[in-house]
Amino acid sequence: MDLRKIKKLIDLLEESNLSEIEITEGEESVRLSRVPTGGAVHYAPAPSVVHHAAPEPRAAHGMASPTEAATGGRAPAGPSLPDGHTVRSPMVGTYYASPNPDAPAFVKVGQSVKAGDTLGIIEAMKMFNPIEAEVSGTVVAILVENGQPVEFDEPMFVIG
Repeated sequence: MDLRKIKKLIDLLEESNLSEIEITEGEESVRLSRVPTGGAVHYAPAPSVVHHAAPEPRAAHGMASPTEAATGGRAPAGPSLPDGHTVRSPMVGTYYASPNPDAPAFVKVGQSVKAGDTLGIIEAMKMFNPIEAEVSGTVVAILVENGQPVEFDEPMFVIG
């Protein structure tokens, strides 16, 4: 099973009220469950093999983890972004630039947009969620590619 799919499942589990989720795809099976701090997440590609991965450090007693403290609670930005308002992904899913493969993209670099205009869509759990411009301006950068998986809070667009 693709590691990106497993990461998406972990993110979905963290964002939901579920305590456990199990997905079977062919002969591969993934079972994720919430465990107290110090537990492990299990990934089983075959019934007889189990790999253990240490969970990411979590904030304890209201304190931010070192990464959260250094980045103000957001994921590290990585390469520097152009100046302007950054539109970030509100969820984990797959980004699509147009409503269907034959249609033109919702927006292009250099295009003027108004607050509320659709910039793209994210498919999450078979639901298509529009990503709207939060401010009016010109699209300075499109930071994601059509069909690309996106993470929560990942920079997607810059509007100047």
